[in-house]
Parts: sequence; C-alpha cells; structure tokens
Amino acid sequence: MNIFEALRVDHDIQRALLDQLVETSGDTKHRDHVFQAIKHELNIHADAEERFFYVPLINDDLTQEKSRHSIAEHHEIDEIIEKLEETEYDSSAWLKFAKQLKEKVEHHLDEEEHEVFQLAGKALKEKEKTALAKDYKNYIEEQRNL
Repeated sequence: MNIFEALRVDHDIQRALLDQLVETSGDTKHRDHVFQAIKHELNIHADAEERFFYVPLINDDLTQEKSRHSIAEHHEIDEIIEKLEETEYDSSAWLKFAKQLKEKVEHHLDEEEHEVFQLAGKALKEKEKTALAKDYKNYIEEQRNL
C-alpha cells in the first residue's frame, strides 16, 4: 500500500461519517456519537497527514504551494468544528454548521485526491510512498486506540 491508498481509506471513512452527521437531528445521543467520531477521525487524520504527507512535500517546489493550502484548510475545518462545539445540538444553527463542515471537508478531500496526489506522485519516490504509508498507518492506529 502506498501513501495515497492509505489516505483514501481514511477519506472514505470521513465521507461516510459526514453523511451520517448531516442526517442526525436534535439533542440526541446518536448526534453526539457521530459528532465525536468525526471530530476524532478528522483530528487524528489531519495530524498524521501533516506529519507523514505534507512535511515531506512542503520542501519540494512542485508541491509546496498545495501543501500549504491543504494545511490551511485543516485549520479552517478546525474552526468549523469549534463552532459546532459551541452550538447546542438542538439549535437550527448546528445543522447549518454540520453542513458547512461536510462541504469543507469534501472539498478538501476532493482537492487532495485530484490535485495534490498527482503532484505528490511526481515529487515522491516509490520507496517513499510505501514508507510514508507504513508510518502514517501505524500512527493512525496508535491514535485510534488511545
């Protein structure tokens, strides 16, 4: 498995959780459960992705601009999560913010998969792609088990 395949697996998990999130309603245990799950997943993914994907890419002229842009988007996603945390589950604003989160994350994932991955494929050697995937997956598993 290479780094692109490893990232796509987690991207699919995030898309599924976001689909579930915007289908929740009111101040329910289900909404809380799905929100906590997506929040945790986005947090560990962004951390691991920055460490094992963007750090190696940020030093390459070909991928530096896209890497910085993607890291900035991680911060924008964090800001939407903060709005969700500050809003009551049964408020109509909560669902509005949840939909914003879904839209922002899906835009970010699509951009990575259709633009960043292509550039990174040129910037990284085959051995690096495999080694980064291994490190990324190990880190993600550690974080999921905490």
